[in-house]
Amino acid sequence: MAAVSSKRNKMIKKTGFYVVLILVLGIMLFPFFIMLMTSLKSSKEAIATNPTILPHEWTFQHYIDIFNPTIFPYLNYFKNSLIVSIIAASLSVALGILGAYALSKLKFKGRVTINASFYTVYMFSGILLVVPLFKIISGFGLYDTKMALIITMIVQTLPTAIFMLRSYFDTIPEDLEEAAMIDGLSRLKIIFYIIIPLSISGIVSVFVYAFMIAWNDYLFASIFLSSSENFTLPIGLNTLFSTPDYVWGRMMAASLVTALPVVIMYALSEHFIKGNLTEGGVKG
Repeated sequence: MAAVSSKRNKMIKKTGFYVVLILVLGIMLFPFFIMLMTSLKSSKEAIATNPTILPHEWTFQHYIDIFNPTIFPYLNYFKNSLIVSIIAASLSVALGILGAYALSKLKFKGRVTINASFYTVYMFSGILLVVPLFKIISGFGLYDTKMALIITMIVQTLPTAIFMLRSYFDTIPEDLEEAAMIDGLSRLKIIFYIIIPLSISGIVSVFVYAFMIAWNDYLFASIFLSSSENFTLPIGLNTLFSTPDYVWGRMMAASLVTALPVVIMYALSEHFIKGNLTEGGVKG
């Protein structure tokens, strides 16, 4: 009887856990579900005084409209966001690897102070960087260019990239580096042949993080970009509010399509982020 009672209690707890999990997921995903349903409604139904959850008449016209250059130059904004995000994320990762390796594996004067400075960065808002960055970018004649936004995104994400990667590099045994040095490998070759392969999950995590920050940035893009041909998606979506072509369904459709690249990137990189390749390196 005791065994049966214990088994029943475990089943009840397990069922309760799944119920709570489903409720939490439902609450989190409900806004996105409403966005999707609104994007599939007609313009009249989307602003009706008696709102409905499911569309009475399903339509994909809003998705067709956002890819119509005469209504909304979505593809141009998408291209700008993709260029800025990929370049900024790649440079942040590349510079972050070098900086993180130096702080993790090399011994030099001021190392502890530099490490502590990365904690201090989290205490300040990014808006404090607007004025000095604006003066620097204007001084170099880069205002209203993609390069201006790339530089600001690197400044925003590089401290976090170094901090995150240093934590991964700290877990790599020094025995591997010592063995590599005995075999004649230089520091640079150790980074490429040992550190990077063993930290690929952390590197992918940092790349996704930096990409997401650059992809969703509105503050710096609104300050450093003024020409519509250079607008990224967050700024471009905002322009829908001030045009006669603005409708709720179109706005929801554009917002959902804009979120897809980040969702897809998370899905594709999941097995890298969850991977634990350090143990394999030690065994080898």
